[in-house]
Amino acid sequence: MKDTLVFRGRIRTGPDRADTTALAVRDGRVAALGPVAEALAPHATEVVDLGTGLLTTAFGDGHAHPLFGGLEEGGPQVKELASVAAIASEVGRWAVAHPDAEWIVGASYDPTLVPDGAFDARWLDAAVADRPVVLRAHDYHTLWCNTEALRRAGVHRDTPDPPLGRILRRSDGSPMGTLREWHACDLVLDRLPARPVAELVEALRVASRGYARAGLTWVQDARVGPEMIEPYLEAARRGVLSVRVNLAQRADPARWRAQRAPFVAARSRVEAEGGALLSARTVTFFCDGVIESGTAALLEPYHDAPHSCGMPVWPATELAEAVRAFDADGFQVHLHAIGDAGIRTALDAIGGAVAANPPWDRRPVITHVQLVDPADLPRFAALGVIANFEPLWAQLDRLQSVLSIPRVGDRRAEQQYPMGDLARCGTRLSFGSDWPVSSHEPLAGIQTAVTRRTVDGFPREGWTPHQRLTAAQALDAYTSGAAHQAYADDRGALTPGAPADLVRLSADPRTTDPMRIRHIEVLGTWLAGRPTFLPAPR
Repeated sequence: MKDTLVFRGRIRTGPDRADTTALAVRDGRVAALGPVAEALAPHATEVVDLGTGLLTTAFGDGHAHPLFGGLEEGGPQVKELASVAAIASEVGRWAVAHPDAEWIVGASYDPTLVPDGAFDARWLDAAVADRPVVLRAHDYHTLWCNTEALRRAGVHRDTPDPPLGRILRRSDGSPMGTLREWHACDLVLDRLPARPVAELVEALRVASRGYARAGLTWVQDARVGPEMIEPYLEAARRGVLSVRVNLAQRADPARWRAQRAPFVAARSRVEAEGGALLSARTVTFFCDGVIESGTAALLEPYHDAPHSCGMPVWPATELAEAVRAFDADGFQVHLHAIGDAGIRTALDAIGGAVAANPPWDRRPVITHVQLVDPADLPRFAALGVIANFEPLWAQLDRLQSVLSIPRVGDRRAEQQYPMGDLARCGTRLSFGSDWPVSSHEPLAGIQTAVTRRTVDGFPREGWTPHQRLTAAQALDAYTSGAAHQAYADDRGALTPGAPADLVRLSADPRTTDPMRIRHIEVLGTWLAGRPTFLPAPR
């Protein structure tokens, strides 16, 4: 008999399907369920007793940035630090430990630590003045730089704000050290030296290992530039990937027409060289910025800035034309849209592609979906749009209370992250993390989707509690919903013949105290029947 793995215990087979008590795996696929699988146990190569835990389809992450997340591990560790002084100290420590690093680059500092998220270059100068320092805010839409980084980038008092970006300034007009959105950030980022391919491959190994430990077997890399294709292919050649990854190439509003042929060529190359774990079927569009920086595109002016409706990245007509073009090229479109105007523009662009191009299995995605005008809620299902949420964001944390809610006001604050409303409209939901913006661990996201509470339990009744999902709905979004987004519906349910992408949990999220879901342990992850993570024996 061929090698056979049998699981016994509570097994969740998928949406609207009954649980079963046994599952057998052979040749990377589900071989049998229930009594048929149980009958194979006496002759199986391995039998796993699930105890009080749960076996289910593995998780997928519908929007993330694995390469950025992996690279963060090698820079200054500023993510969890709670003061400017602590961040500056960590940057100084890292600089001393890495005297040969020409640039000091880190990420994921907390923008709520100072009013309006306006960080001063001089605070970093006190730690490192002789080398450029560049830190990304945790949303990756803002940079905090020291004076030397600004000097090398040629950013000074007379530098105008670029078309898609803002240079925060002191009262005398000099650049403060905080840069917001694409073109402003690129003034500095374009000066960074290229990283060696080997370093990028190592970052992918680190990211891949972390995903496997969290129970994930598929990830959507939602922002891929041309320089990232080769590191991914090299990682696949070296066998360091333990997750499937779909690469979404980023369309640039200034040069998207010239990108069409290279994107098609890159897709073909990844299909030919990437093996079973890589694909490049998606093109991503950034429609706007983020609310906390005042750059998400809104239908009405910001509450704290009545002169501004944010910063659309694309003119609406140009976005519609680009989406139609890449849709015609056979790409799935993936649109970052956070403000209600950004989301409406994204829906309009997808609607234009549906009307103009022949029917096909397009599965368009709008990701983040933070602030939706109620009139636009039914349009998601009508257009076949997948709503990809990052569920950890749907809580009343400091980012909301300090930055976002003061910008949009109480009325619009109540309309944020309408998971429940969209589910009731029949919209397909998928979940993601936007890691390293927020945690890549699905169980933490499931807890937030179910409770709409912070880890401290605030507010007790949940923030906008009518938008809460059931644990079963949240599991679906992280499993079958992500599989549908990935064009892998056969991975969304455990049926005979399905790929054996599995995760073993220490408890069933559907029956666990909702405020304890994030404490459930991942006890094993299998990709096509092959273990990618097993905890060390205790």
